[in-house]
Amino acid sequence: MAKIKVKTKTTEQTLETIMMNCRNALRGTIGGNEKNRDAVLGLVFLKFAGFKFENRRAEIIEQYGDVPAFLEKKSFYLSENVFFLNETSRWSHIEINASANDIAVIIDTAMRDIEDGNPPLKGALPQNFYVTLGTRPEQLKALIDEINKIDDKRFHESDLIGRVYEYFLQVFAIDSGTSNEKGEFYTPASIVQLIAELIEPYSGVVYDPCCGSAGMFVSSIKFVERHNGNRSKISVVGQERNPDTWRLAKMNLAIRGIAHNLGERPESTFAEDLNKGKMVDFIMANPPFNLKLGAQGVAQDNMNSDPRWDGYTPPPVSNANYAWILHMLSKLDVTNGIAGFLLANGALNADGVEGEIRKGLIENDKIEAIIVLPREMFYSTDISVTFWILNNNKNARILNGRQLRDRRGEVLFVDLRRWNDNIYEKKYVQFSDEQIDNIKKIYTSWQTGVDYQDVPELCRSATKDEIKAQKYSLAPSKYIEFIDHDMEIDYAREMARIQSEMREVLRAEKKAQSMLEVAFRGIGYGIDQK
Repeated sequence: MAKIKVKTKTTEQTLETIMMNCRNALRGTIGGNEKNRDAVLGLVFLKFAGFKFENRRAEIIEQYGDVPAFLEKKSFYLSENVFFLNETSRWSHIEINASANDIAVIIDTAMRDIEDGNPPLKGALPQNFYVTLGTRPEQLKALIDEINKIDDKRFHESDLIGRVYEYFLQVFAIDSGTSNEKGEFYTPASIVQLIAELIEPYSGVVYDPCCGSAGMFVSSIKFVERHNGNRSKISVVGQERNPDTWRLAKMNLAIRGIAHNLGERPESTFAEDLNKGKMVDFIMANPPFNLKLGAQGVAQDNMNSDPRWDGYTPPPVSNANYAWILHMLSKLDVTNGIAGFLLANGALNADGVEGEIRKGLIENDKIEAIIVLPREMFYSTDISVTFWILNNNKNARILNGRQLRDRRGEVLFVDLRRWNDNIYEKKYVQFSDEQIDNIKKIYTSWQTGVDYQDVPELCRSATKDEIKAQKYSLAPSKYIEFIDHDMEIDYAREMARIQSEMREVLRAEKKAQSMLEVAFRGIGYGIDQK
């Protein structure tokens, strides 16, 4: 009897499903969320480093033939921002040995060899990490199997590497058990995109003094590519104090082939500025909110003599918000430098020493725009925060093909707190591309003077005199017109309507009461007759 072939339905897994499986592969291990994050991202790095190596190797064979002298020439790879990998460091070797009992040792060996053979990766890759992770071999195999499914032939993404890396940075930030870690190493992508779109880093040096996992740098490169620019005209410079986050940043940039200088070691910007004297064209940053400099061992005496505060009152060690502002201002090119950064809303109205610094910034015409963002955009806090733009050149000039007007003595205020309808991951808010475009239109139309107008409850251009009259507050609510919607109510008409409704209710209640009394009298009469 002939066998009947039963057709089985296969379900094609989406990229999101595969990445979710990777995320879940190590759940419940003793390593904890932070170690699991590093375990996943380390293997993602090996996967895509191997992918780029094999692609470059194929190009060399096509150009020079299958000649070992060329195939093993490291400069042929490094010149194209591709890391040279020996045979046991390639993803194919990891994949073949995924079921081995010593797979953790094999992965650690690959990490060590890659770092030793590629100087730009010095200190970036986890060392002796997987053998101490506390996972079983079958868990690592499950993770390797899932990561192996992420392939450019299967998923035709223009930036598959970036998509995968950003996914894991984001979800592990959301899952993180402590708010400090969540806030420090990842800034939501839509906010970073907004900063890049407004400051437009087409060419020059981009600096981030607290770079986290390097999202600002990646976004600056994406901005250039999105607008058909030349990424080779951008260089990125910065530093990061957290050793684990510093390694994440170097891996993030390396896997995308972005040349960078994050210093030879992780270091606090305030404890030791690794870029003393360096001036930059653009700054993109998300400093830790309300950081206490005193807790980092920065003494007030050192703060008072620091040249970064020249011309301003030295900031307090109790709160670093204005120390970050003055540090970034000191790095900006004095002719055309522009900075876009985030701060807690408290900095808009802070008094005392901070108020004196803010007054100086306004009087010196350094502030171009203040944009308040919606709540629930950050994993570390649910508060609304502010996007500041500093600009050393608010004069009339041509910039990126637009004729800008003279904006000296003016500041643009924008309030986006009600732009909170685009929700993901159940509660977090992000900007859509359309919203980012609309914000950019407000900003550029204000810069050019073409089609700009103040909009109640959204934006307003305020003069220095108006700001001075508000005691140098930068809270947008002091300047943007807010409509009292209660004033739109016709109270006389509303009261007449309510009174009419109440009379109808009372009549209905009186009628119902009468019916009940009649009913009860009838019941009582019947009982008495018995």
